[in-house]
Amino acid sequence: MPHLLIRWPPRFLRTPEAARFLGISTRTLEKHRSYGTGPKYRKIGGRVIYALADLKAWADLGIKSSTSDPGVGTVSPAKPILAAGCSRPHPSPRKRREPGSDSENGSGSGSGE
Repeated sequence: MPHLLIRWPPRFLRTPEAARFLGISTRTLEKHRSYGTGPKYRKIGGRVIYALADLKAWADLGIKSSTSDPGVGTVSPAKPILAAGCSRPHPSPRKRREPGSDSENGSGSGSGE
């Protein structure tokens, strides 16, 4: 029985192997995963794995027969997906200082005599 397992190709790949399979960098694949633009993946015990069929299906979205062929889909670049009507991602909210609070150098109006 152990000999059967040796002959089968791996059905799941970790991120570095999946990136090599697709011909992209590991970091690009990680960005696709975090932005939701990449192939389907599974998490098992904190480890991310990709099925070969899912990698192939995602890559096949970009199949074209010529430069004018619209194809069946598009493999988007690894960028955040923007909400409808937005031209750029919203920055994270900044902390507001209350009026009269101590400033960074300690000379604010909140310090006593």
